[in-house]
Amino acid sequence: MKYLLLIAVIFVVIWYMRGGRQLQGRAPGPQRPAPPPEPQDMIECPVCRVHLPRGEALPGPGGQLYCCAEHRQRAGG
Repeated sequence: MKYLLLIAVIFVVIWYMRGGRQLQGRAPGPQRPAPPPEPQDMIECPVCRVHLPRGEALPGPGGQLYCCAEHRQRAGG
């Protein structure tokens, strides 16, 4: 009887290590990938001619957009 209990405990431990924990961590089904980000307009810095997204540009005098504060100041803004 003692050996039967020992075998049962070993079986439960092996079952838990192999598959018991995997059942809790599984996703409910296939997941959809996230949609790609929306494209942004690209602008060109009038000083260095580098292209960058409009959302990262710095506004300057006369409605111009610049890539950095140094170029904005160099242009007189």
